[in-house]
Amino acid sequence: MASNDLEGKRVVVALGGNALGPDPKRQLELLEKTSEHLAHMVKEGINVVVTHGNGPQVGVINEAFEVASKQKDSQVQMMPLVDCDAMSQGYIGAQLTCQLMNQFRQQAIMRSVIDVPTHVTVDADDPAFKDYEKPIGAFMTEAEAKAFAKETGFKVREDSGRGWRRVVPSPVPQGIVELEPIRQLMEDGCIVVAAGGGGIPVMLEDGQYKAVDAIIDKDLTSAILAWKLEAHMLVILTAVEKAYLNFGKPTQKAIDTMTVDEAREYISQGQFAPGSMLPKVEACIKFVEAHPGGRALITSLGHAAEGLRGETGTMITA
Repeated sequence: MASNDLEGKRVVVALGGNALGPDPKRQLELLEKTSEHLAHMVKEGINVVVTHGNGPQVGVINEAFEVASKQKDSQVQMMPLVDCDAMSQGYIGAQLTCQLMNQFRQQAIMRSVIDVPTHVTVDADDPAFKDYEKPIGAFMTEAEAKAFAKETGFKVREDSGRGWRRVVPSPVPQGIVELEPIRQLMEDGCIVVAAGGGGIPVMLEDGQYKAVDAIIDKDLTSAILAWKLEAHMLVILTAVEKAYLNFGKPTQKAIDTMTVDEAREYISQGQFAPGSMLPKVEACIKFVEAHPGGRALITSLGHAAEGLRGETGTMITA
C-alpha cells in the first residue's frame, strides 16, 4: 500500500519508548526528527494518531523518587508506579506535541495537535498480577537487587543476561477510557497524541475507576486503539527496519510480508524475542484479526516513509 493510497485514511503510529533517548534533553532532540517524519505523513493527507512508549522514562522517574525519599531528612515520598506512568505520559506527550506543532509551522500544515492523557482499563483477574514480568528502572547486581527487594518489598528478576531489575505487572489492556474524545478530535481534523506508555492502568470496581500499579504494553494498547478507531493501518516503529527469522544468527532472514497464520507459526517456533519483537508481532495480529481490512507494518522510524509506500518493513495481513 503506497503512502498516497492512504490519503484521507487513518493510521495509528506507535513510537517505541527506547527510541526516545535516555534523558529529556536527548529525547527532545530525537523527537524533533521523529516529528519531521510524522509531519510528512500528515502533509500527504494521512490522519495520524500517535502513541508512544515510556519503558525507560517511567523507570527513571520511579527511581528518582526512590533515591530522593532515602535522603536524610527528605520530605519526598515514594511515588506510586501508576502516578509515574502519568508523569511520563505527560512530559513525553508535551514534548512530542510541541515538536509536532513546530514542524507543522515549518511545513505550513494547518492542523492542530492535541495530547490526550489516556486511561486504559485492565482486568483484576489478569494473571499478570500474580506473575510479575515487566522490567523497569536501573540495572542492579544480584546482591543489590536482593537487598533492594528486601528493603522495599518490590519484586526483582534477572533481565536477559544484562543484570537484575525491578519487575512489575503488565496486564493485557481491555479498553480505552478516552476513546470517544480521541475519535472526535481525530474526526475534527486534529492530530492526536494518546495512550502514552500503554496508558494509565485503571480497574472499574463498583462503578468507580481505581488506579493500578502496573505497566501496560503500548503496542497492545495501540492495536486496540487502531481497531476501535477503524484505522486502515497500524504502524509500529522500532529499532530495526524489519522483523527477522533467526535474528542475530548467520541464517538471519528478513520478513517482507507475513499473514496472521504465518506470524503465529513463527511465534510457535520462538522466532521473536519476548519483550522485544514478540509483543509487536502479537499486537499486529490482534489488530489485523479484529479489523481484517486493516494492515499492520513493523519498521524503523527512519524507514517509515518507505514502509508506508510498501518499499520496506514487515507487513502483516489477514
